[in-house]
Amino acid sequence: MSKILVVEDDRNLLDTIKYNLIKEGYEALAAVDGAEALEIARAQRPDLIILDIMLPKIDGFEVCRILRKEMTIPIIMLTARADETDRIMGLDTGADDYMTKPFSMRELLARIRALLRRAKTPETKVPEGQAILTIGDITIDLNRHRVSLKEQKLELTAKEYDLLVFLTQHVSYVFTREQLLEKVWGYDFAGDTRTVDVHIRWLRQKIEIDPANPQHLITVRGTGYKVEK
Repeated sequence: MSKILVVEDDRNLLDTIKYNLIKEGYEALAAVDGAEALEIARAQRPDLIILDIMLPKIDGFEVCRILRKEMTIPIIMLTARADETDRIMGLDTGADDYMTKPFSMRELLARIRALLRRAKTPETKVPEGQAILTIGDITIDLNRHRVSLKEQKLELTAKEYDLLVFLTQHVSYVFTREQLLEKVWGYDFAGDTRTVDVHIRWLRQKIEIDPANPQHLITVRGTGYKVEK
């Protein structure tokens, strides 16, 4: 049984999410502020966290930053605003996904299933000859989960890394946003494709010399994205 921590100071929403999680067969833990969330996460080591941004004591952004330094479990952030800044900040602090309130409980459960599936897929050791991928001055060491630009290590979030590896393993192939949600996020439903756009944007900030004129992570207008060497 997967253990899920719900961090939400709106008691009605907290109870609704917990009810639906339990109904789906999950063990549901609850916290109503950021400090309590950190305490429970460290003690219980949940399999996934649903994390509101606007929290008492410590906000969701800071909770996410702290947890990302300590554990690699999937995090879905909740925001009450459709403001892109919140989404970008949430993803940049290490969240795997975000949802804007009000949201469909059915979609939340689908995203939970997708993230848990990927988290539980065992990593396989990459054959030695295939362990290093390169794009220009960028080197990806698959066995060490390390990405460097001109030998300087880059700090990527888990999803940025997964996205970069997937595209690099398929050089010159163009993938739609929907295909990337399926292949990288594990979604088997119509997810929010803006999630892909935000990850691409932040990935460019880290791997491209001039993010406004990318040389490797290319947008194919009207279709999607590809990697070129």
